[in-house]
Amino acid sequence: MPVYQFICLTCKTSFEKRIAYENYGLETVHCTACGSTKIQRKISKIRFNSSNPDGDVFSEDMPDFAHLEQNPEELGRTLRKMGQQTGEQFEPEFDEVVDRLEKGQSFDQIEQELPDISATSAPNTQEQSR
Repeated sequence: MPVYQFICLTCKTSFEKRIAYENYGLETVHCTACGSTKIQRKISKIRFNSSNPDGDVFSEDMPDFAHLEQNPEELGRTLRKMGQQTGEQFEPEFDEVVDRLEKGQSFDQIEQELPDISATSAPNTQEQSR
């Protein structure tokens, strides 16, 4: 079961929560400090296994995703670079999300305009208020 990182938008507490893949986006996440449901998913560092022998070139120079959450254009460029370096073929939705990020759209805007894209297609930073 994966561990997801969150930050509370009410009290600014960072915390982690284990959520089964099939329950992600379905269960309400509460802040462990104040109980608020106004939380935001944090993007943490990741590592890819790739068939490309140079696929993990970016791992030594991994960006600070926490900073990139506030800068959609830079996040889009970083995701595009990572996608190219893995040498893997991604779903067309990945390119659509990256294109929109590079144009400065927020995740909330992208999710509103492309409601069929699931949480696994784009990093989830939307406020959880369910």
